[in-house]
Amino acid sequence: MSATGADQETPFGRLAYNFSIVGTQKSGTSTLSGTISQHPLVCRPPRKEAHFFNDEEYDWAHPDYERDYTAPKRARIHRMVGDSTPVYLMWPRALERMAAYKPDMPLIAVFRDPIERLFSHWTMLRSRNDAWPDWSDFITEFRPSTLPLELPPGERAMRYKHMSGVARGYYGAQLEHGFTVFDRDQWLLLEFRELLRDYDVVVDRVTDHLGLPRFAERPPLRNRYAGADRVTGTPPTPEEIADLATLYAADLSLFDRLSGLETAHWPTSRILAGTLDPGELAEKLSARVVPRPS
Repeated sequence: MSATGADQETPFGRLAYNFSIVGTQKSGTSTLSGTISQHPLVCRPPRKEAHFFNDEEYDWAHPDYERDYTAPKRARIHRMVGDSTPVYLMWPRALERMAAYKPDMPLIAVFRDPIERLFSHWTMLRSRNDAWPDWSDFITEFRPSTLPLELPPGERAMRYKHMSGVARGYYGAQLEHGFTVFDRDQWLLLEFRELLRDYDVVVDRVTDHLGLPRFAERPPLRNRYAGADRVTGTPPTPEEIADLATLYAADLSLFDRLSGLETAHWPTSRILAGTLDPGELAEKLSARVVPRPS
């Protein structure tokens, strides 16, 4: 049985998941999910991330969605419930499994500068376990040149979920694939800084996309799970930042063409354009890293 908590019952029965925030990790998905779950017509799910479509142990040949992919309905008025699992966008076959479940699923994806996202990913893991690989190891242990279409041979799904930091930054390849699985008009693409800066406008766009009436009074912005202020480890170097920008260059160009989002202000874009020195970004990120005692 999936971890969706199908054994939880309410007087109002259960509600099938009918929209999804599919990406990307460390880009405001928790903030967005927490906001939308406060809409009067939206049911708050048992947990933000169901991790259903990336479950490699599930019997996908014989799925039982009614048993395994529903949430307890908390009020009679509720008509929508969302699964906000940001790994879906990059996980091999996850979107295909979702399309088999609900081909008209409304989808939302939030994107952030790929290097800043990668660093935030590392600090999150590092804050949870100080034994997690240091920055240099994290960005080199698994460093594919494009989005993997399969899990690495012999690799456990849970370990891949944690080690896939670099791969998650290939936004162009993820969208290119996503647009072959779901029609473009099913997607709402958002940008992280825009979400924080123009929160009210973005929230209205989300409710419009989901076919919901706009909030009479929008919930206040809460930057949920922002991450640790400091972690112990080795800070990024200018050379590492420059190499990552080069690694993402071709994919970022593809992403710009497909998404229509404004990314010229992203540090990675500015490094590639020659308007930001990699050392400046390395210095900014390094402020969150406390060197290990010698």
